[in-house]
Amino acid sequence: MLRLTEIKLPLDHDEAALPAAIRTRLKIAAGELLGFTVARRGYDARKKTDIHFIYTLDVEVKDEVALLKRLKGVPHIAIAPETRYQFVAHAPQGLSERPVVIGTGPCGLLAGLLLAQMGFRPIILERGKAVRERTKDTWGLWRQSKLNPESNVQFGEGGAGTFSDGKLHTQIKDPKQHGRKVLDEFVKSGAPEEILYVSKPHIGTFRLVSMVEKMRAEIESLGGEFRFQSQVTDILIDNGQVQGVTLANGETITSRHVVLAIGHSARDTFDMVYQRGVYVEAKPFSIGFRIEHPQTLIDQCRFGPFAGHPQLGAADYKLVHHASNGRSVYSFCMCPGGQVVAATSEPGRVVTNGMSQYSRNERNANSGIVVGISPEDYPGGPLAGIEFQRQWESRAFELGGGNYFAPGQRVGDFLAGRASTKLGSVVPSYQPGVTPTDLATALPDYCIAAIREALPAFGKKLRGFDMADAVLTGVETRTSSPIRIKRGDDYQSLNTRGLYPAGEGAGYAGGIMSAAIDGIEVAEAVALDMLRV
Repeated sequence: MLRLTEIKLPLDHDEAALPAAIRTRLKIAAGELLGFTVARRGYDARKKTDIHFIYTLDVEVKDEVALLKRLKGVPHIAIAPETRYQFVAHAPQGLSERPVVIGTGPCGLLAGLLLAQMGFRPIILERGKAVRERTKDTWGLWRQSKLNPESNVQFGEGGAGTFSDGKLHTQIKDPKQHGRKVLDEFVKSGAPEEILYVSKPHIGTFRLVSMVEKMRAEIESLGGEFRFQSQVTDILIDNGQVQGVTLANGETITSRHVVLAIGHSARDTFDMVYQRGVYVEAKPFSIGFRIEHPQTLIDQCRFGPFAGHPQLGAADYKLVHHASNGRSVYSFCMCPGGQVVAATSEPGRVVTNGMSQYSRNERNANSGIVVGISPEDYPGGPLAGIEFQRQWESRAFELGGGNYFAPGQRVGDFLAGRASTKLGSVVPSYQPGVTPTDLATALPDYCIAAIREALPAFGKKLRGFDMADAVLTGVETRTSSPIRIKRGDDYQSLNTRGLYPAGEGAGYAGGIMSAAIDGIEVAEAVALDMLRV
């Protein structure tokens, strides 16, 4: 197979355009082209009057060797890379030990799936509920202000990524094709096939729910076991070696290989791990607000006369500003055509996040506008970031008036330093509701100053971004884990053998794709170590 890159075609090209472009690039006749697949499709929107697709194609031709020799030196033609995943191990018959995976977010699910596919029959523990029951509980908060601390946006099958835009792109290096393995498994579980090739793939919440169920079913068919509403309250360690875990009901599960894929909000588990002497350190994260604009405004800014084109869909953006006070302000988890959601997991606190469906057809675009902070901003030990987050989540609950309403403010009022008494043309999507107020005390002063400086700067990059009626909703605190459970090159904890910190909660991922890839890498490490033992 040959890989062709930089194939440029108009947005409205027909089916014949791709093979014609291939023949032109390779200078071959129609009969010499045996077939092709789209490896990647993106678009170039740098010139709003000339937006076009850019393709990467894997091509099969007659007499490939002779063709390569003839085209030697021609740019954008190479041998196509191998994309099939290769398992690193297979469990021997009669293996008695079973690995334990704690958490069923993208990291835990992929770790469990890979271990099951290799024959290791993992036991997968989840403190929350199965995804359908969890969804009902989550809607209970959004519609009735009823929070279930063990079943919500953060806890339950599928993890926090289930209620998100379902973004699947990442910038991490992936020479072993782990990312392709993740995408292949997602497609097998019901994701649209286009995620295999579009440049910014996403799935959306509703599709993620059914996908998670299908992945669970495959793991179980291969000998894996799921236990929901099974919170791990203790990790059993003897002479620096994990021996098993204890559940909230008092049950002990014995295993010398435990994957800790608990997500970024399992604060009580973070504390337990730290108390058991596992090496934990504080790490940087970010806090801020959610901002909402009309999606039509963002489409117009990004696509100009092509705004609304069906091949482009809802436009996204990525913005960064380095403020004069030394803080970096950036857009985070941008959700085109989505909604702002209540994402707290603790009573008496308000947390925001963003979510989209696959269609991305809601009226508003939303994104986190967040400020980077470091452990120097919250001194007090490895777990001090948790209390820092809680401080501002409790303040948001207070400013919202209680009952899990979120505090909100028009951008015009925020920039002018006055409280909002009502909202304007942009109707906030956060449920159960938004209370107009003054967000000046919702975050540290240095964050407020940096965001006030950043919004007009963003308005120069995307005209209208700082429009007066855009809405800020607070607070966004769960951008990433406030800790890192540090591990070595063998993926095991620095000081606890057999414990494999993984994914976002351990500080090794950020988003669905990187967490899932980390789950695969950790599962490989577990399998190889189990064979050595």
